[in-house]
Amino acid sequence: MASIEYYATGRRKTSTARVFLRPGKGLITVNHRAFENFFPTDALRTQVRRPLLLTETGEKFDILATVAGGGVNGQAGAVRLGIARALVEFNAELRRQLKKDGLLTSDSRVKERKKYGLAGARKRFQFSKR
Repeated sequence: MASIEYYATGRRKTSTARVFLRPGKGLITVNHRAFENFFPTDALRTQVRRPLLLTETGEKFDILATVAGGGVNGQAGAVRLGIARALVEFNAELRRQLKKDGLLTSDSRVKERKKYGLAGARKRFQFSKR
């Protein structure tokens, strides 16, 4: 008998997270590591847990996430979006609540490309009059 599973993908900057929600007791695993070991700061952990706290489903599911690319902040954002999308997959009535808090909106901000003739995306080289 196959167990029930809800799947969603979350993306942020250059990170991609595949999130699986399985009925359980609130255990979160990221890349086969404990959630607390994967995300070093409380701010990141809070960000990831936000959809669960908002919908009060934290104790209902075990979450298995695989994340690739980017840094720790982008990965936390990707997991958060993945969890929110998977919750909507589980129960469509949670959509309004998650949407209101902006948890279903993908944060489209990415690093701006470096332009030729400049030091960075916008920074210029020091101007010398003579």
